Amino acid sequence: MTPPSTPSSLYPSLYYDDAPKAIEFLCRAFGFEKRLVVPGPDGTVMHSELTFGDAVVMVGTVKKERGLLSPRAAGGVTSALSIRIADPDAHHARAVAAGAVITHPLKDEEYGSRGYMCTDPEGHQWYFGTYSPGAWWDGKDPFQSKG
Repeated sequence: MTPPSTPSSLYPSLYYDDAPKAIEFLCRAFGFEKRLVVPGPDGTVMHSELTFGDAVVMVGTVKKERGLLSPRAAGGVTSALSIRIADPDAHHARAVAAGAVITHPLKDEEYGSRGYMCTDPEGHQWYFGTYSPGAWWDGKDPFQSKG
């Protein structure tokens, strides 16, 4: 029998210097739910799966030998994760209360989303808002008329 799986087709892997602490932060600040945590030696995390609705992220301890570093250890950010949420105001308040660093304030965007951007304690960037990709895939560029 095949076990059930998530409907998500994309599940990014994030690496942290202190993965157990990061997992707790992501759950407390952003509302992720722990589904699986595979402990490694010396308090590390070999693999984990966290969900937010139908979204999945995998979190593990850095693997320097494979070049898998936290943004903090790498000296910069090369990507950001975006998650659609129903209530950006409540989510923003929760994230701020838990210590997320806001890098782009909560606001209504000209492309129709309401949201904000923040970083977690090790520097991964997150966008939480009402934006849903695909709204402009019909070829009608919302910025074309703004010239």
